[in-house]
Amino acid sequence: MTSPLDPILDSVLDGRQKGYPQDRPPMPLRAVGAQGWSLLRGDLSMPVALLSRRALENNQRSMQAFLRQTGASLCPHGKTTMAPQLFHRQLADGAWGITLATVQQARVAVEFGVPRVLLANELVVPADVAWCRSALEADPALDLLCLVDSLEGLEVLATSARGGRPLPVLLELGYPGGRTGVRTVEEGVRVARAVRASSGLELRGVECFEGLIQSADPERDVARVRELLAALFSLASRLEAERLVEADEVVVSAGGSAYFDLVVEARERAALRGPVRLVLRSGCTLTHDDGMYERARVQREARLPARWRGSTSLEPAIEIWSAVLSRPEPGLALLSMGKRDVAFDVDLPVPRRWLRVGEGECRPASAGWRIDRLNDQHAYLRLPEEAPLRPGDLVGCGVSHPCTTFDRWGLVLVVDDEDRVVDAIRTFF
Repeated sequence: MTSPLDPILDSVLDGRQKGYPQDRPPMPLRAVGAQGWSLLRGDLSMPVALLSRRALENNQRSMQAFLRQTGASLCPHGKTTMAPQLFHRQLADGAWGITLATVQQARVAVEFGVPRVLLANELVVPADVAWCRSALEADPALDLLCLVDSLEGLEVLATSARGGRPLPVLLELGYPGGRTGVRTVEEGVRVARAVRASSGLELRGVECFEGLIQSADPERDVARVRELLAALFSLASRLEAERLVEADEVVVSAGGSAYFDLVVEARERAALRGPVRLVLRSGCTLTHDDGMYERARVQREARLPARWRGSTSLEPAIEIWSAVLSRPEPGLALLSMGKRDVAFDVDLPVPRRWLRVGEGECRPASAGWRIDRLNDQHAYLRLPEEAPLRPGDLVGCGVSHPCTTFDRWGLVLVVDDEDRVVDAIRTFF
């Protein structure tokens, strides 16, 4: 039986791919998990990106429990990993669809068998609209939604989207100083009326993105998020009252990976009368991290009502491993990873574990270890002078912001609890 993932699984990997062991022959991706490669034995070339199978499964269970308890749907943002293998893993868990940010990303998802794509961005380039139209015409089962937030943007869609299946759209609400989206409910209603009057378009609901509301004042951030979400549901109520949504249910979508609990809270306070599909778009819950999303998890769990609390918490699933190249001076180790391998846009990497090949186990990184600088291919690990690290030892680091780590890797290896490679994941950035 064929699978839409067969072209990925049959693709041949070799040492030209970063993260592939340089002393191993070429092989199909589907064969990698059977090779018995071991981090502990030193079988992997450095640097390498690893995903913990156990942590992935834990995070899947944690989100499934939250969705069951709240009745929300998940359309995880695929831009985080751009890995169709992980997309299908999430769809198998019951994901409503996969969110993407660009038409190129949407095309990857569609061509590898994703049946519903939420393109969480405005379409304003005629060639991009034309591809979306052609994808809908080529596959009657495909559901492909995009966003609109202005009469000018609507004009591009309306001009390019005549004839054939209607192009489904969500009306985007923003906030002053934020990103895209209409700035007021009244402005949104005006755009929605224009969508309803346009041929070739179908208004399916409303959308916002609250994840950029982050400052040094978490309480104020939460208040601002609640204000935005209240406006979102107010907009949805106005569209419902005027019967501007052309579907059996109103889609209301929000929820990055930091505030998705507040989205569900806002739904409980809303006054919508008809069926509502509440769609969260959290993209980093599958892999989580050791920085920004870990801080968000702690804050979120502190405010969760008891009825939404699960038995497990999200935990970091991704590590970037590299080798100690040199101990050139006291208190410093140089590692074989840098800006080309790991995110640094929010926080620098966090040392988690280390090992000496042949000694059979990983050891926790000490509290005093910290990376304070990156070059293109080097990391500066500060540590006590007496720390046992020496050239050839391996160090595993957690990341802060998975989205800007995955895009540095075309190949990510999945490991079990004994750090043996059990699978391989390709990305398409």
